[in-house]
Amino acid sequence: MNPRSRKALEFVLDNLVWFMLIFVLVVFSVFVPNYFQLGIFANIIEASSVLGVMSIGLSLVIIAGHMDLSVESVAALSAMAVGILFCSSGIGMGIQLNPQWLMVPVSLLVALAVGGLIGAFNGYLVVKVKMSAFIITLASYIWVRGLVLVISGGRSAQDLAPAIRWFGIQRMAGLPLTAWIAVACFVLFSLLMAKTPFGRHLVMIGGNETATFRAGIRVNRNLIIAFVLAGAIAGLAGWLLAIRTSGATANLGTGLLFNAFAAVVIGGVSLKGGVGTLPGVYAGVLLLSSINTAINLMGLPANFTQVIHGLLVLAAVLLDAFKQTIRQRLA
Repeated sequence: MNPRSRKALEFVLDNLVWFMLIFVLVVFSVFVPNYFQLGIFANIIEASSVLGVMSIGLSLVIIAGHMDLSVESVAALSAMAVGILFCSSGIGMGIQLNPQWLMVPVSLLVALAVGGLIGAFNGYLVVKVKMSAFIITLASYIWVRGLVLVISGGRSAQDLAPAIRWFGIQRMAGLPLTAWIAVACFVLFSLLMAKTPFGRHLVMIGGNETATFRAGIRVNRNLIIAFVLAGAIAGLAGWLLAIRTSGATANLGTGLLFNAFAAVVIGGVSLKGGVGTLPGVYAGVLLLSSINTAINLMGLPANFTQVIHGLLVLAAVLLDAFKQTIRQRLA
């Protein structure tokens, strides 16, 4: 194979999920009535904001060669903390700050702090105590969701303060600010992964942790930072959830973990670690949102969504193995 053909093939492999997204959008636009509308495309981006943000943190940990199953419960706990403090109905305490705009950064800091603390706890046990990330984060997935039930008593917090809810109402260029926050996060963390030593070290750690350690890179510190970031980003997803629903319930965000995993795998992140980019993950999130929108427009039962997502994940895993085989032959 000549160098030009090899370069073209590597480009296709690196951006395969974007080609899949374009193919799906074209097919749905042709065959699904009323799909080809700017409003529908804007809705796809808007609906993917919370899932997209959560997928970023999950991707960082998986690229580093580990796992974080707790992100869904962390988002729920962060949303509940914001709801209890700043909602005025249900179990909300209705705290008011003066000036009112202060409630935005304070509520955001609360959500990030809750998520970051649980991420630090997970990271400490995985990195320092040398426990399995799968077991530790699975336990966190369970006890954090239980904590949400304990502090809420199974009740909900409603009527989020208007100063915070403002982010869910205002739009810019046809999209709500929450969607722009998700896009900004993808841009920021894509640059972090591609242009900083921290991002490159995470990829190296996921590829070969022992070799990276022997190269003089501080593996433990980078891994703990990755877990803290995953928790804090899950907290941000919880903050966005609270804004979208104007409050929090005990079962808020249920099922997001599996959709986030689907988006990450479809987006080209290898579960073995060391491979994957955040733009690809965003394409995976948009692909799932596009399929959900098509299912809704066709009036199919919601159960079809789970079936299609499961088949997509299976296809993505098989595709990942196929791509690795091709890359080995190209090497």
